[in-house]
Amino acid sequence: MSRFFSDRYARLTPYTPGEQPQDMQYIKLNTNESPFPPPAAVCSAVEEAAKSLQLYPDPDCKKLTAALAEQYQVDPKEILLTNGSDEVLNFAFMAFCSRACPAAFPDITYGFYPVFAALNQIPYTEIPLKDDFTIDPADYFGLRKTIFIANPNAPTGIALGLEQIEQILSANPGNVVVIDEAYVDFGAESCIPLIHKYDNLLVTQTFSKSRSMAGARLGFGIGHPALIEDLNTIKYSTNPYNINRTTMAAGIASLAAQAETDANCRTIAQNRQYAAEALKELGFTLTDAKSNFLFAAHPAIGGKTLYQKLKDRGILIRHFELPRIRDYNRITIGTLPQMQHLIRVIRDLLEETHENI
Repeated sequence: MSRFFSDRYARLTPYTPGEQPQDMQYIKLNTNESPFPPPAAVCSAVEEAAKSLQLYPDPDCKKLTAALAEQYQVDPKEILLTNGSDEVLNFAFMAFCSRACPAAFPDITYGFYPVFAALNQIPYTEIPLKDDFTIDPADYFGLRKTIFIANPNAPTGIALGLEQIEQILSANPGNVVVIDEAYVDFGAESCIPLIHKYDNLLVTQTFSKSRSMAGARLGFGIGHPALIEDLNTIKYSTNPYNINRTTMAAGIASLAAQAETDANCRTIAQNRQYAAEALKELGFTLTDAKSNFLFAAHPAIGGKTLYQKLKDRGILIRHFELPRIRDYNRITIGTLPQMQHLIRVIRDLLEETHENI
């Protein structure tokens, strides 16, 4: 770092995104992107919007907000559009956390949570998952802290039910509970309907996964109007034009193509089931993932070794070095041919490992 870098951030460890190597053509199963392109109508909307890039976008995102409100049966005042769901999560750390009101989240979860806490100089508590990687709602009762829970969780893929989320909300009436639903469309149940019952609930979602728009960077938060007003204070104090014209147009067109999104989610769930069954037959241990990825470990080959051997063969998966999960890998669900190829390569690797024992 330079000698000019602020002491405030000198010890900050930034988030590490999934690798995007350019040295060869890979089957990318490491960053939870959709294997399907966005609908043709989305691409056409982007092309049309690009003709007006000389003009600023609508800072209030009125048309997109109205479309989202209709989709989720909420009031437009209960929605905030952001540059990816990461932005609304960062806004939540800024708006609802402080030294007097620390943050709390699982010890194994989305890696950006501790980064946002450190960035904003917020104390935080990491609450250990149970031995089976599930969240015990009772661990979050009466914390008097702002709670962040990814549901389904990442990288485990395990989801809480609405009853369990309500238990956490009821036990923390004086604090905001943020439920990060980046992967909810692949098999979990959204708690958006609960915002009208709990004024301390903020739900975040993204267009990156189920809507095939990771490259567009579009996310949103839904909650009580007072919470959204708080978040807007942060937004308009940092970047009022946080959603560009092309992304806004893509979002509107995507919502209009809901049937195609639903079909893609069903296909991904089917491919997930195929891959899970095939991996279990090969001796893998897997969590009950309700996401567009699997979380898997094998007793005969270490997580990092499997990651590296697959990479050498042109397949990228995600490995984490945290002690509790270093034997596991997160595997994004791709097309059926991609998953079939993955299984074939893993089978060959396991046979080589067995021969070398």
